[in-house]
Amino acid sequence: MEPNRIKSLWADGKPVLNGWLSIANAFTAEILAEQGYDSLTIDLQHGVIDYQAAVGMLQAMRSSDVTPLVRVPWLDPAAIMKALDAGAYGVICPMINTRAQAAELVSYVRYPPGGTRSLGPTRANFSAGSNYAGEADDNMLCFAMIETAEAFRNLDEIVATPGLDGVYIGPADLTLGLTGKRYPVGFDREEPEMVEAIQTILAKAHQAGIRAALHCGSPGYAAKAIGWGFDLVTLPNDVRLLATAAGASVAEARRLMRT
Repeated sequence: MEPNRIKSLWADGKPVLNGWLSIANAFTAEILAEQGYDSLTIDLQHGVIDYQAAVGMLQAMRSSDVTPLVRVPWLDPAAIMKALDAGAYGVICPMINTRAQAAELVSYVRYPPGGTRSLGPTRANFSAGSNYAGEADDNMLCFAMIETAEAFRNLDEIVATPGLDGVYIGPADLTLGLTGKRYPVGFDREEPEMVEAIQTILAKAHQAGIRAALHCGSPGYAAKAIGWGFDLVTLPNDVRLLATAAGASVAEARRLMRT
């Protein structure tokens, strides 16, 4: 089986730059896969992507060195197992609030006896290489999203879940959960209490021997998060990149027209 490049980077002490795909288009996925990301995540929770589109996107990404991940819609065994069968090298699962839920997530990612994943890697048998069933457990990544006040309260128990590879912070939802609507919604938190909460999650994950990932809204914040010690940071998604570039292009054209 082709090894998980994310794990290879971590073994070399290097952080991972993750891209984010929310547009249901194989060509978009192919373009971003050639831009130098270490990994790309297909977002089945909030992205406008169904399963069939996700399969095409995974196929489009295969020619690059990028490692494919999927954020599944929820803690659902069918969605998690089908994402892995389609060729994802790991899943990010939203709204994990307890150790029991984290253990349930792990079980869906691992084959017996370590888990309950059903054997049937229809596409992964071809995309990931030979001996998939024998080596998948060592290569799949399992991330639990920490994004609620309940998850933050249960953090010590969640990070101690056997088989969990890491926690993935959703800072927008986490801010809503911890502070209500006291602050504007967004990713790159600068409020002292939120920075402290993010760094607490990072520290507790590392103390438990697992990885920590952070969803970021800008390259600058991603670089700062790596400086704090995060193992994986997510850069702005395809929607934001397209909107930002298009807006800047139109604004520049109108500026030049006025002159």
